[in-house]
Amino acid sequence: MTQFGSGIKFIAVVFVAALLGACSTKPATDSTDTTVDTGTQQNTTPPPVATPEVEREPIDRGPAKGSFDDMVAVVGGDRVFFAFDSSELSSSARTTLQRAATWMNDNRSVRITVEGHADERGTREYNLALGERRATAVKNYMAALGVSASRVGTISYGKERPAVLGSNESAWSQNRRGQITVNGSPGT
Repeated sequence: MTQFGSGIKFIAVVFVAALLGACSTKPATDSTDTTVDTGTQQNTTPPPVATPEVEREPIDRGPAKGSFDDMVAVVGGDRVFFAFDSSELSSSARTTLQRAATWMNDNRSVRITVEGHADERGTREYNLALGERRATAVKNYMAALGVSASRVGTISYGKERPAVLGSNESAWSQNRRGQITVNGSPGT
């Protein structure tokens, strides 16, 4: 054999060896390859796909503790009603105020104002005085239930701020009321 034939033979052997070596070698991988060698078979999972941030609706956890909305939810309302020309609390009003007093005792940093209101009948002066007696009746009852009187303010609006407009018993009965407002939020 000639030297030229030996060179070709050598090149052929090197080529076959390189070809066989390439068949038995795993391909080069980057750091995101998640190929798992199980010994007998290969399990390849695609790399995780980045998902865009999804804006989620805030979870409604109800009203903030000690807020007006919390009081309305717990007590079942923000007002009690009175009979015509009266500042005497009905049994229904007392039940509502018992729940309000419990709420106040559970929220000791909260202060409230009781607004006294009257219907449109009577003079302005008479209805202001009647509204004051109604607000005071609510305050005194809550104080009797353990709410500190210093946490309950009163104001009378008389007939100046009707809840319902109208000159009939339906409107008047909704305007004869003691209405509770929460003064600020707890901690303020």
